[in-house]
Amino acid sequence: MNVRAPVTPAVPVTFTIDDAQRDMRHAYMDGAPGVLTSGTVWLIAGMACILRSPAEAVWALFIGGMLIHPVALVLLKLSGRPAAHARTNPLGTLALMTTIWMILSLPLAYGVSMLRIEWFFPAMLFVIGGRYLTFATLYGMRIYLLFGAVLALAGYALGAQGAGAAAGAAIEIGVGAFMLATARRGRVG
Repeated sequence: MNVRAPVTPAVPVTFTIDDAQRDMRHAYMDGAPGVLTSGTVWLIAGMACILRSPAEAVWALFIGGMLIHPVALVLLKLSGRPAAHARTNPLGTLALMTTIWMILSLPLAYGVSMLRIEWFFPAMLFVIGGRYLTFATLYGMRIYLLFGAVLALAGYALGAQGAGAAAGAAIEIGVGAFMLATARRGRVG
């Protein structure tokens, strides 16, 4: 008689919300490499605004933004993280939907820049800040609530294009560095 032993999956077939968030935090190192990469793109866009032109800064943020995820994945792999959540993780769909929402918001920010170029960076701070608010659920980390709110508030407070990009860069790089430091030691709220 041939009896097969049950196969135990490496990841749960069904996830609790805590399991799903733990999987996301582990796979993406609390999101820190993505945040740091994004902050670097904001810094480059700010420099382009100051050294070149506001229009070139818009394109620097858009083109650099397309590189954030691939660069973050490389950094995660170099750090020994899987750089991918479990296929059965239900939060994967939320991550994808927030990406689609962000992409659909980009034409709005670009359109605003056609009316008044100095509104582009504040508009992007609103878009990115709003996306980070959903990361509080994705990762189960309250720091993303504060992070998203600070970016959005910076969008309200700063209207000058160079200042908006500099604020985005400073906030993202600062928070990303903090998250990276805490991800290596353990979890931060």
